[in-house]
Amino acid sequence: MKSADQIGLVQGDITQQETEAIANAANSKLAGGGGVDGAIHRAGGPQIMAELKANYPQGCPTGQAVITSGGRLKARYVLHAVGPVYSGRPKDAQLLASAYRSCLSLCSQHGIRTVAFPSISTGVYRYPVEEAASLALHTVTDYLTTHPEIALVRFVLFDTNTYAAYHHVLARLQTL
Repeated sequence: MKSADQIGLVQGDITQQETEAIANAANSKLAGGGGVDGAIHRAGGPQIMAELKANYPQGCPTGQAVITSGGRLKARYVLHAVGPVYSGRPKDAQLLASAYRSCLSLCSQHGIRTVAFPSISTGVYRYPVEEAASLALHTVTDYLTTHPEIALVRFVLFDTNTYAAYHHVLARLQTL
């Protein structure tokens, strides 16, 4: 499956990626926070928050994403995706898939060919990692089948368990 071959996995720090864009697991107020969000804002500097406040004063709905510059990051852009707080309802999956699609759509609109994603919603939002990995990888693979302009989607996973969950799903996708 060609689209699965455009997907990579690494364990590490998303703020150090040299992709054109990185995705941020943001909250709906775009107010900064802990985890990936905090790390991106610390590494990227105050310019990112200034752009968010200026361009998106109403925040961003769950399941959507907005774009800013990368500030001091190596990445030129940051895609701020708002994933759902896990509740166990089917709508959670729809919103998480939508957050990934929204980021990918922003990549297509802005000519971004390489992007790095964290595991959205699996930290303080408590989305089960195995479910999130399957949903994220299937959503990205489906998008890439009709959007060849995106050359690489890299998932940058912070810990061993999350990496293992994504690796397991991607290995299955690559054999299809």
